Amino acid sequence: MKKFLFGLFCMGITVATIAQSVPSPEQFLGYKVGTRFTRHHRIVDYVKAVAGARPDMVKVEKYGETNEGRELMLAFVSTPENMQKLEQIRINNLRMAGLSKDKAAPQTDNAPAIVWLSYNVHGNEASSSEAFLLTIHALTDPSNMQTKEWLKNTVVVLDPCINPDGRDRYINWYNSVVGNTYNADPASREHAEPWPGGRSNHYNFDLNRDWAWQTQVETQQRIKKYHEWMPQIHVDYHEQGFNEPYYFAPAAEPIHEVITPWQRDFQVMIGRNHAKYFDQNNWLFFTKERFDLLYPSYGDTYPVYNGAIGMTYEQGGIRAGLGILNEDNDTLTLVDRAAHHFTTGLSTIEIASKNKGKLLTEFKQFFDDSRSGKIGEYKTYVFTAKDENKIGALKKLLSQNGIEYGVLSNKSFRGFNYFTGKDDAFTDEGNHIAVSAFQPRAVMAKVLLEPRTVVTDSNTYDITAWAASYAYGIKGYAVKEKLSVNPESAGTSINSINSNYGALIPYTSFNSAKVLAYLLKNGVKVRFVEKPFTYKSKNYDRGTLVVLKTSNQQNWLTVLNNACKQFNVQADAVETGFMDKGSDFGSPDIKNIAATPKVAMLTGDQSSSLAAGEVWHYFDKILAYPITLLNAVDIARYNLKNYDVVIIPDGNYRNLSEKATADKLKDFVRGGGKLIALENAMALMSRSDWGIKLKEAKADKAEDSVKKYADREKDYITNSIPGAIYKVDLDNTHPLAFGYPEFYYTLKQDGNVYEMMKDGWNVGTIKKDAYVSGFAGAKLKPNLKDGMLFGVQDMGAGTIVYISEDPLFRNFWENGYLLIANAVFLAGK
Repeated sequence: MKKFLFGLFCMGITVATIAQSVPSPEQFLGYKVGTRFTRHHRIVDYVKAVAGARPDMVKVEKYGETNEGRELMLAFVSTPENMQKLEQIRINNLRMAGLSKDKAAPQTDNAPAIVWLSYNVHGNEASSSEAFLLTIHALTDPSNMQTKEWLKNTVVVLDPCINPDGRDRYINWYNSVVGNTYNADPASREHAEPWPGGRSNHYNFDLNRDWAWQTQVETQQRIKKYHEWMPQIHVDYHEQGFNEPYYFAPAAEPIHEVITPWQRDFQVMIGRNHAKYFDQNNWLFFTKERFDLLYPSYGDTYPVYNGAIGMTYEQGGIRAGLGILNEDNDTLTLVDRAAHHFTTGLSTIEIASKNKGKLLTEFKQFFDDSRSGKIGEYKTYVFTAKDENKIGALKKLLSQNGIEYGVLSNKSFRGFNYFTGKDDAFTDEGNHIAVSAFQPRAVMAKVLLEPRTVVTDSNTYDITAWAASYAYGIKGYAVKEKLSVNPESAGTSINSINSNYGALIPYTSFNSAKVLAYLLKNGVKVRFVEKPFTYKSKNYDRGTLVVLKTSNQQNWLTVLNNACKQFNVQADAVETGFMDKGSDFGSPDIKNIAATPKVAMLTGDQSSSLAAGEVWHYFDKILAYPITLLNAVDIARYNLKNYDVVIIPDGNYRNLSEKATADKLKDFVRGGGKLIALENAMALMSRSDWGIKLKEAKADKAEDSVKKYADREKDYITNSIPGAIYKVDLDNTHPLAFGYPEFYYTLKQDGNVYEMMKDGWNVGTIKKDAYVSGFAGAKLKPNLKDGMLFGVQDMGAGTIVYISEDPLFRNFWENGYLLIANAVFLAGK
């Protein structure tokens, strides 16, 4: 690929004369952008240097830190006149959206448009942060007349690097393997990044899938700032395979039905502007393919559902390092990649400036329509549960996304029941919340809460179903009428208990499991009941935790009360082991939980970095329980007797099929250990003599023997399931399913169904008509029935727990949290 001097780019921008007060990236760093990778702290230093040189044009704001302590920051850039009234601009922008605390009328005529550019969400897609250096310089360079003109009616918000931990992980590795000059041979080791790669953050999470769920600290801090500004345009910078050309808007189908004609039209308009500059330079690009606008948690869709023009820009470059020979026999360099991203960045600002008036008018209209209830057929969403903590988990999601909610005074209504799939009269389970579609963020509410997402094209880039009722395991009703939603009153408080004998802790939500983990971690011995019982005329269900003074230290009650208050679980005092009905506390039906079970997980090479990250983050940040990470490839040298539980997350484990590894794991189980196999780990075990077997899919007899090449993509889709919701029937008399009703909703992402075990417990099974929502291929769908998905098998003195699905999917599938806790603490001998 031809190399272009940055001073001769596109748009006629020249940087021949640079004011001494604004150092160019090359002057500041000592090298030309793209000839070396710039570590995150040097990017931060450069931003601060530019802000120091042009305090009249640049404001730098630290909005948080990563897990590893790296700075997260924003740079606000505009004309000195706009910067002097930056806070007024922000508040006025919120007024246009109906999100300001005051009720003053918004100003649209003289208000600037807000363009937000986000760089380097995937750490090893590193060219965009290099492009950022060029972009902020072009915006602040006094000799650049074009950007000066654009900024008169535009405020540009730049996030230099969303994922600093991943970026530095990649760059530090790359710098350790590259020589004095880069090697463009794709086979060179500098193009073979080791596990887990720099794509993800510290906990191996894909931050580009976390915008709505906000499970990660980087996202949580960033979205708070995003909600304070609510830009009219947001661009998310990425890279794809190094053999791909550049991708920019307009997006591919499926495009969610809530996306307005204006949002679609503007994507075409901006795409044509980019194409003009790419054509001038003979740079290849493509549009309208691959990258759709459906899944709500991307850096393009989340802004779109919040009234902006959200776009993904993808530069070919993954694995490219400083330079790589692509399949066209051209050398793609980091200089090239930065140039392309720099070009689309300035093109975006240009087109925003030229269409400022329409941008603001349509932005305001988006929220006017939302507040007037014009979004969707359902006008109220109501959710109810017996345990207020299950409602509390959903309220947290709504609050993080700025969605208003409250309670109903009139509970006499009918609506679509998410669990039955029918129109039913509302039944209050004891706690409820209601979300009205008459609010500023009605679009976001619809996308997250609606029972079934309309998928206009089956060729999607991500999952196709995520409705909160299923993800959170909460009964919901979608109502076509506007119900009166009132502010909620204060919740119940947790009372400390006093007892000389013991305490009972209901096991009705994941919060109870967090209490259990806290108690075990702090040396309190805990039992649980396998059968329902009655004490003082109150009924207690299976899974109820029993903490007795017997065998516990003097401070057991203090620890218990602290745990219950922290996790909002009300314990009951018990003064005798003699129950009104059911088993007494000396019964074999009252099971001891091993004191502080030691948990390990196989990770590293052969495991899925994302799946391992989900489990690691779950234990470290959500359950707050210790876990030891073991390298899967080194399993032969570990003494597994040091652990009570070993978890094998999703992955492609070559050594699971090796006899030596299988024998070692079986010996661990027979000796009293517990093995938990998740997703593909379970599939791999089904291929040998572990006691489970994958059901064979029935072939389609009507399938033509001769296939057309042009239909290859369609044929693939008919056998795919990118992410659809299915109902799993549960045997909730088994400890693996304690705390659940007789069903569980899973996000199915493969066609795996297992034969019923004859020598084990088929705890979670899938039956005919289990499909609920999302896309499942026509050829695959008929096979998703009549089999086992969750099972428990005894082996010697120990236990194997099989879970074929991903109950911790991106850590937003809240209803799966309890399943993993049960597998670790309750299921087994």
